[in-house]
Amino acid sequence: MLTVVLGALPLTVITLLVFRGWPPLARWDQSVAARAASYGATHEGLVDFWQVVGAVVLPWTSRAVIVIVAAYLWHRRARLLTIWLLTSAAAELILVQVVKAIFERDRPAGMLVETDGFSYVSGHATAAFVMAGALGVVLPSVRGWRRRFRLLVLLPVLAVVWIASADRIALNVHYVSDVLGGWALGLAILTATSIGFGLRPGLRRRRRRIPSSGGDGTTSPPKAAVIVNPIKVGDGVAFRRKVTRALAVRGFHDPLWLETRVDDAGNAMAKQAIEYESDLVLVAGGDGTVRVVCSTLAHTGIPVGVIPAGTGNLLARNLHIPLDLDDALERILEGRDRRIDLVRVHGDELDTDRFAVMAGLGLDAAIISDAPPHLKKQIGWTAYLVSAAKNINHPSVRVQLTIDDGETIERRVRTVVIGNVGMLQANIPLLPDARPDDGLLDVVVIAPRRVTQWPIVVWRLMTRTNRTDMYLERFTGRKVEIHAAVDVQRQLDGDPIGPGRSLYTEIEPGALTARVPKRR
Repeated sequence: MLTVVLGALPLTVITLLVFRGWPPLARWDQSVAARAASYGATHEGLVDFWQVVGAVVLPWTSRAVIVIVAAYLWHRRARLLTIWLLTSAAAELILVQVVKAIFERDRPAGMLVETDGFSYVSGHATAAFVMAGALGVVLPSVRGWRRRFRLLVLLPVLAVVWIASADRIALNVHYVSDVLGGWALGLAILTATSIGFGLRPGLRRRRRRIPSSGGDGTTSPPKAAVIVNPIKVGDGVAFRRKVTRALAVRGFHDPLWLETRVDDAGNAMAKQAIEYESDLVLVAGGDGTVRVVCSTLAHTGIPVGVIPAGTGNLLARNLHIPLDLDDALERILEGRDRRIDLVRVHGDELDTDRFAVMAGLGLDAAIISDAPPHLKKQIGWTAYLVSAAKNINHPSVRVQLTIDDGETIERRVRTVVIGNVGMLQANIPLLPDARPDDGLLDVVVIAPRRVTQWPIVVWRLMTRTNRTDMYLERFTGRKVEIHAAVDVQRQLDGDPIGPGRSLYTEIEPGALTARVPKRR
């Protein structure tokens, strides 16, 4: 619903500005119309040229292109896309006339050619926009078009939109605002019909895959388990319907649905998925749920697909899984299996566990601990910025750091982060050289002495500067031990685990089979 409202917002705004007589827009309309009439009166050849152009880019030409593409898609058995295209074209044809009849805006004075009807909105601009938008959705999704012909299609159709719109203004049969209103109406039509048909740009409607036959001639559909944190997944019914349908069209058996509990973030559920002999486990929840499930499925060889549903979604981000549900399902279920590392960790007041993303001690853990839950729910990961502001003066702590079997390093730090991957929210490269399958741990030690030195640290992080100094140091190794002089906050994959003084970590190369998007 929100998407539909946002799609209709430009049309609403432009219409209000036009018919409330907003002075800047009115002056722009009159100025451009006057110049077009004056210039055309002394350049008959140019008027003739634009008349020829107008005859080529008629609304019926755009609709004819849509019909031809629809016929092609029908031949390819893309029936849903075919119906969507024809519905969008029909909606454009009807709604342009409805809008014209409602507002009855007169055309500019001094038109250079004779034409009937009302001015608002431009039918040429609307039809061209709908054609361009529709082709932008369907043609890249047709097998073979995704890479080679995207620009070959996109650039000409965008040019048609501009040419059809410029033709109406040059012949002085429409105001500039009529053209803008036509574009906005086209956007509203495409948004409404796309949502109505459940489409997303660039996604294919795929035929059901037929499971391979076993040696005895019987089919054995692959089995999937879906582990869900119901607190993180808002509309559970709609989510379940989408995931079930996406699995079904790829030949999976009806999935095993498992919900986490307050007292179990996913351990028992992951064990049930193993007992079910799952061929794929999908996990939807926060980073804590993902961490627990991945830890339990370590060394099993069962592929794990992460569906982003939490605040940070750090593992999904670092594995290049889209944050949109439909995109994520498409990329995961059509993806490839990739062996990635996990990290075994223990410490005081912490049983042996694993993490997939990062562990931290100090300021970063304090920020995570103090982020208000209600803000995380309302504004997502930006709630951490509020917590960061509260903790900007978080005290430094003296730590001893040991990498592999090397000498102990002593530092006074604000925070130490050990990472298996390196990217934070907003694409902040905290550990720019970290890779999830390189068999190494990456460590960053952040130690500004004063608040005024934080901009230097932020600049170093954002520019991926490798220079080592007193403010920021980096290390790599297979084992990392941290000992703090006093109790400080700690975190694993964005989940606070309580204060303590130590973290012992060791890489487990290739411990997890992750389902990730195919390379492009």
